Amino acid sequence: MDLWQYEKELYAKGINIIGGVDEVGRGPLCGPVVTACVVLPKDFVLDELTDSKKLSEKKRNIFYDYITKHALCYAIGECSPEEIDEYNIYEATKIAMKRAIDKVNKEVKLEHVLIDAMPLDIDIPTTSIIKGDAKSISIAAASVVAKVTRDRMMYELDEKYPMYGYKNHKGYPTKSHIEAINKYGLIDGYRKSYGPVMDVLNKEAK
Repeated sequence: MDLWQYEKELYAKGINIIGGVDEVGRGPLCGPVVTACVVLPKDFVLDELTDSKKLSEKKRNIFYDYITKHALCYAIGECSPEEIDEYNIYEATKIAMKRAIDKVNKEVKLEHVLIDAMPLDIDIPTTSIIKGDAKSISIAAASVVAKVTRDRMMYELDEKYPMYGYKNHKGYPTKSHIEAINKYGLIDGYRKSYGPVMDVLNKEAK
């Protein structure tokens, strides 16, 4: 598949400043949902770039450095656990995407935004692409930037609270993670609207 197909169609229409947007962290029990918006130059080349989930961690880190160095512009957007609890994860993800887009749009005037799966109601023309991180080079680049950014947040949390195993599960509801929160309780940053967290809160309330 030509990862440039969506970008080329827009270039052919005279649309040149294209942002790719993706998210990571909708499923974890703790931490923010993180999004990235990336604008690539037309001559950008990075062999093997694809959906970040299909890349090894070593390759993601190498690609992250290359993308952030060579992108015309990029930005991160986040929504906190508290906002996720308030708005729900779907709406919080859209808010985080808009935050990343707004940051980029202040640096370069975006003409079109390609988004992985989610529709966004913004003033800039958009295209929502199912599995876009494997179909658009701009979205694939955003998926890498978002994934590496959030993973690094989890590594920092792991250094403070190694007993929870964040470096291994990245906050997702694995068996070991659920066992840890049942044993040690909840630290700040958990999503109180998520089932396994609610179970611990209910247990603590008794």
